[in-house]
Amino acid sequence: MNKSSPKLILSLLATAVIGQFAHASSHREAPNITRFPTLDSTDFYAFNSYEEGRGDYVTLIANYIPLQDAYGGPNYFAMDPAAVYSLHIDNDGDAVEDISFQLRFQSMLPNNNQGVELTVGPEGNQRIVGVPLKNIGGISAADQSAANFSESYTLTLVTGPQSTGTATTLQNSADGSDTFHKPLDFIGNKTFTDSANYKMYADSFVSTFAIPGCEQMAKVFVGQRKDPFVVNLGKTFDLVNYVPVEGDSAPSAGDAGGFPGGITQSAANDNLADKNVTAIAIEVPKTCVTGMGNGTIGAWTTASLPQARILNPDAKFAATEVNGGALTQVSRLGNPLVNELVIGLADKDTFSTSQPKNDTQFADFVTHPSLPELLNILFKDAVNTTLGTDIATLAPTNFPRNDLVTAFLTGFPGVNQLATVTPSEMLRLNTGIPATAADMQSSFGVAGDDLAGFPNGRRPGDDVVDIALRVVMGRLCYPIPVAGVETDLGLCVPEDASVGNVPFTDGAPVNASMMMNAFPYLATPLSGSE
Repeated sequence: MNKSSPKLILSLLATAVIGQFAHASSHREAPNITRFPTLDSTDFYAFNSYEEGRGDYVTLIANYIPLQDAYGGPNYFAMDPAAVYSLHIDNDGDAVEDISFQLRFQSMLPNNNQGVELTVGPEGNQRIVGVPLKNIGGISAADQSAANFSESYTLTLVTGPQSTGTATTLQNSADGSDTFHKPLDFIGNKTFTDSANYKMYADSFVSTFAIPGCEQMAKVFVGQRKDPFVVNLGKTFDLVNYVPVEGDSAPSAGDAGGFPGGITQSAANDNLADKNVTAIAIEVPKTCVTGMGNGTIGAWTTASLPQARILNPDAKFAATEVNGGALTQVSRLGNPLVNELVIGLADKDTFSTSQPKNDTQFADFVTHPSLPELLNILFKDAVNTTLGTDIATLAPTNFPRNDLVTAFLTGFPGVNQLATVTPSEMLRLNTGIPATAADMQSSFGVAGDDLAGFPNGRRPGDDVVDIALRVVMGRLCYPIPVAGVETDLGLCVPEDASVGNVPFTDGAPVNASMMMNAFPYLATPLSGSE
């Protein structure tokens, strides 16, 4: 564990306010993006790499295409070949990207896009007919000849603003070309034998590339993964159809010694347990992304389409439409669930198309967040009845929520605040704080005395839901234990948050053991057939 000053720990604990927005993964979070599932970003992660021997690297992971059923054939889940998927880094704090990694995909069939064909019928009455499936036999890392579909992509580095910066096409170090390849989704165990075989196959698609001016090589992987996010999704959006307070005296104690009727920890509460996603994972040397800043970076992901699409009335595999015009952003994600549970319904599509530098337009959603008030409406009477109390409101009352503005839009000095302060929404990571090994990580991140975790960036095993629920309801208005001492952060006072010291939870636990310990970190996807 990094030995840090109490001031640093205090500041990092305070930044947990950022997590107020993370109550679920960003699945189908805005009206317009529901029409573009291949461009819908579900989660974004930025963390100091914790694979052994990779401490000098930063990993960025952007997940797309939500709620994938593993058995979703015959076409499964390809990326949109008309789209540009981007991972952005701001390293000076002006809320404008200084570095962007852009990915453009191409879908292909063998035989000049005619696909695999079979000779069907008796001699004299034969026809050559294309097959309807994406493979005609078993596939492995050593033999992919039975594949009837493939995806490749190019990787472009843009320095400066994405729309006007300098673009450099990056090369796959394996062959010196500008082409990288994506594995087929986990069709099933007859196609890939078993999960171990699929893992070996997928691992063969991890590629390395050089960044101009950077001595060390970077890594990239794009492919299907088990959805890493854990959340009680269905009941949460059904007006929080559970009591979101720990029902045991301690998580998983099984003693019903907590809040009467409160939810208890169970893997059965995870509605995403049977879902996959498609991950874009890039690992880069820290020195290549921090620039001349202070070592803290802001990061987010976007997906864009050309402004115009004209459909082909006589569509073919490689000619379904014509796309043209300027790139138009349709999806955006930094911290999870900002657009899902913070931004008002009428403004969700605006947020999807906006840029961090313009985020002050959404300030009211931060200074006067509606989620705490909604929880108050849903649960105040029940809480007072259960406890025999007369609490006036469960929601914090310190308006405007300047504590949230500081953490959510500006960061904290000396911790996760960039060199220049521009109010903006992005995931902030201090690259100078060493990574914590997987078996030593706390799923509560900074609040669990693990400075390398959320909200200092975000790792796949960080339980942002429980952290967030507690903070949004006022946990930081109460003294926080720092190095064994109860310490007042000075952000607000207990009188501002009537239930700020309550252990809120959605009852769906997550931790680093559910992931891999090495790049690309996210677990092997679920099989479409056992």
